[in-house]
Amino acid sequence: MNRPIVTTAGSGAAAPLQPEGRYRMQKKSLAALSLAALGVVYGDIGTSPLYAFKVAVQAGSGAGLGLAATAMGIASLVIWSLVVIVSIKYAILIMRADNHGEGGVVAMLALLGARDAQPGSRRAALLVLGLFGAALLYGDGAITPAISVLSALEGLKADAPILGGIVIPATIVILVALFLVQSKGTGFIGRIFGPVMMCWFLAIGVLGIKGIAEHPQVLAALLPTTAIEFLAHAPIHVSFGVMGAVFLAVTGGEAMYADMGHFGRSAIRAAWFVIALPALVLNYLGQAGLVAAHADAAGNPFFGLAPGWAHYPLVFFATAATVIASQAIISGVFSLTQQVVQLGFLPRIRILHTDRDESGQIYVPTANWLLALATITAVLVFRSSDALAGAYGIAVSALMAISTFLATLVAIKWGYNRGMVLLVNGAFLLIDLFFFAANSLKLFDGGWFPLLITVAVAFLMLTWHRGLQLIEAARADRRVDEADFMAMLAQSGISRFPGTAAFLSASRTGIPLSLSTHLKHDKALQEHVLLVSVVTEEVPFVEPSQRAEVSDLCPSFQRVILKFGFMESLDIPAGLAAAATCIPPEQLSQVSYYIGHETVIADPAIKGMAQWRESMFVWMQRNSAPTGSSFGIATDQLVELGTEIRI
Repeated sequence: MNRPIVTTAGSGAAAPLQPEGRYRMQKKSLAALSLAALGVVYGDIGTSPLYAFKVAVQAGSGAGLGLAATAMGIASLVIWSLVVIVSIKYAILIMRADNHGEGGVVAMLALLGARDAQPGSRRAALLVLGLFGAALLYGDGAITPAISVLSALEGLKADAPILGGIVIPATIVILVALFLVQSKGTGFIGRIFGPVMMCWFLAIGVLGIKGIAEHPQVLAALLPTTAIEFLAHAPIHVSFGVMGAVFLAVTGGEAMYADMGHFGRSAIRAAWFVIALPALVLNYLGQAGLVAAHADAAGNPFFGLAPGWAHYPLVFFATAATVIASQAIISGVFSLTQQVVQLGFLPRIRILHTDRDESGQIYVPTANWLLALATITAVLVFRSSDALAGAYGIAVSALMAISTFLATLVAIKWGYNRGMVLLVNGAFLLIDLFFFAANSLKLFDGGWFPLLITVAVAFLMLTWHRGLQLIEAARADRRVDEADFMAMLAQSGISRFPGTAAFLSASRTGIPLSLSTHLKHDKALQEHVLLVSVVTEEVPFVEPSQRAEVSDLCPSFQRVILKFGFMESLDIPAGLAAAATCIPPEQLSQVSYYIGHETVIADPAIKGMAQWRESMFVWMQRNSAPTGSSFGIATDQLVELGTEIRI
């Protein structure tokens, strides 16, 4: 698991180096964590009833089975999709594939050791697949806030169609405000997420009971045979369209796995099985019962469940719930961005900590405003939740299929019975691929939008990762061997003067280019010298006792390897303070940090990537965040030495 990274990055501000999870699970009860999980994990899937059933009924209108039978069949499909995909696949099985408590595609890539894959290898193909899966979250993140807020505000048209003209402007105002407040941090808002979503789930459950009372026969939808009968009697093209719409009801289920490290398996499972799942089942049954009893309610069955006096309060409540769902996906994008930057798949960018005590409370300005641009573009292009439904689902279904495939490889690697793993996970993969095929019908109706974002992000990740490999290969050719350097240092009579120099190196062997350049020009060296390498481990957190490895190269000349997890911020001064080096603690604030300021040039004569990809990498490298701030180094302690690298 000790795989070095070529170049790493972190936040500009130093954060506490703590090995515990984001919400300090050991200090909170299961009930408190489950309540918090309702707000963060289940905001997306919890607001799906606003649009999922409505869109599915519209897709099933051509089944020729009658509206009541269609509504009941769709309700059964939704409920059993929630049971099979979310409850069994994610909650019970895939959540076992954790990396020291953390979940998600990036965590599985780390478990499979795909980060250091060489071009053309099987691991390289795995890396491409995994990064594409990670990038799908960005495509999903652009759609979720747009469809959620739009679907809530469209409830205004239930009583006053004349208000339809303000839905899009109001949606944009809410989304802009949501992205503006990200820089303030979500600590306070996060504390009320759980209670608000608890009330939301209770409310939609009660509304569902009202709909069931309208048409009690809808309880037959709890039987899987109702779903099977619908698929058997509906034309194949209608069935495919319905399944693509039904999938909207399970989007957000993947958050259970991605957010596992925040709350733990037990809390996430408890919140799902005790609160979220029963409320969702009741609401979908209620919508089906209402549509079966009143055909005119099919246009917006969710708001039709509420009495007339409650429509406007419910619109307000639904808007609050969708803002929470949007906040959850935005925070997830921030977290994923930090992870892929730490692991060397994206350039160093500015990452700010908005809470002194919670290391996971971060704000990523670049990701925030690019996501805002994509989300508002989606609202302006598609203009309604029904139209956005065509864009929604294809990214998530692809992500679910990739997660199932990677989880299969993890289970086999961990020694589980290969035949059983292939049988069980293979069945789930077939279901995922079926949903992906159904959603693929939406490709030209809007599915292209999240896929375009996904492909762009994945391409940038792969280009950056490959570029770093080329840079490191160029550095390796120019590095001086340690033994040769020490012999030269002992014989050259180079002047030594008081002070401490820390030379940062991307490699754990050899002499950094910054040190060679320093001696070439100054012909002198400080009394104490540290060669410092930062390694991002393929685990989320590193215990403080395992933070540093120190080895003596010669008197007052040491190599220090600092290890950080991919969920941690990189802070070299704090790491050195915890290491047993030759530097007296009181002198650490006076250390001079030397780092190479590399000018990368795309040289057509050198074999690497395609020239245009190398030019893109050079542009990304020149626009990345300053290296010193990425490692928590104060500006007045940093010395940059210019070097030229050709790739």
